[in-house]
Amino acid sequence: MNYRMGPKTQCCKVYILKFSGVESSEEAARLIGRKVAWPAGEHKIRGKVVALHGKSGLVRARFRKGLSGQAIGTRVEIIG
Repeated sequence: MNYRMGPKTQCCKVYILKFSGVESSEEAARLIGRKVAWPAGEHKIRGKVVALHGKSGLVRARFRKGLSGQAIGTRVEIIG
């Protein structure tokens, strides 16, 4: 969905993600610790779901490299 942001900062390695079919924080809590990947051409930038974000089923994922702005609104894959 978007970067994790503060009033004057933005974390390029931490993204807020919304998965289809996940509508509550109880369902999203099961995703913590799972690995995710964003396809960037031939490569995949990998990350990990680290925490919940609110009560509506959003999660925070930390990626190894900072993702580009083109990643906002695109799909990520759950690896494991």
